Parts: sequence; structure tokens; C-alpha cells
Amino acid sequence: MNAVTGIRATAATPVTPVPALRVVSGRAARDTHPAAPPPPLHVVDEAREICAISRSTVQAAIEVLAGTRPAQQLSRRLDPRCLAALQHRAALTRRVASGSSPTAGRLHRNPSVRSVRACRVSDDVYEASAVVVEESRVRAVALRLERGTAAWRVTVLEIG
Repeated sequence: MNAVTGIRATAATPVTPVPALRVVSGRAARDTHPAAPPPPLHVVDEAREICAISRSTVQAAIEVLAGTRPAQQLSRRLDPRCLAALQHRAALTRRVASGSSPTAGRLHRNPSVRSVRACRVSDDVYEASAVVVEESRVRAVALRLERGTAAWRVTVLEIG
């Protein structure tokens, strides 16, 4: 026992070495074997993912028509042809809303997506439909999603 500290001396405990860290593209990573790739999505998980993508895309598209969201926010999700068609329709909707019609100002108010259904066409293609409820009407929306190199893209968007 140490007279100054009052601590009893014990045998030295072995210290286990910790693997060294190395920097990989701005992050610290352990110097071990690379992790195995994640397992592929099952069809059920993929269908849920498609429904979630469809719901958010339809909600955003209706908000573009309402004038509460810029169309460019959908540029990653929609292919260029769909984006151009949506921008054109939004411009027409704004022109009608600025007219003298008493119902024109009420177009696309408080939209919400009520339901979404998706159907697998092939391994890389899904088609989905959605029901959108607005203040004075109910709309149907149909869309086709195709798997791109990095993400799913909407190639056809029809808003009723």
C-alpha cells in the first residue's frame, strides 16, 4: 500500500490494443474489413417505399399548382418532360386564378393526399394512383415511377 495515497498496489492489467483509425473521404473509419452491402429490399418494402415517394411527390405537385411551392423543388424527382408540363399547368392555373371568376381564387386550397396505391409493372417500373382532397373537390392523380441509376423518377404524372 502506498503511504501517501492509501491505494494498494495491484498487478498491472493488460491493455488491449485498439485498431487504428484512418480517414476515408472526410470520415474516420476503423481499419477492419469493409461492411457487407445491405440486403436488397423485399417487394413489400419496395412497395412501401414507392407509396411514400408517390405520396410526397403528389403532395408537392399539388402545392406547385396551388402556387405555394416552386416547381424546381421537384426537379430531382420528376423527369424533365413531366417538370415542364407541371410548370406549364401551374402557369395556366395562376392565370385563371387572377381572372374575374368567383371560384378561381379557391383552386387547389388546402390539398391533402388521402390514399396511395402502387402496382408493380416490372422490376424497375411501378405505377401508382393517389386520391387528393381539396377544399371543394376530390382529385385523382396517376403516376409512373421508373428506377433510375440513383433513385426512383416519375416519368408520367397525370393530375385529374
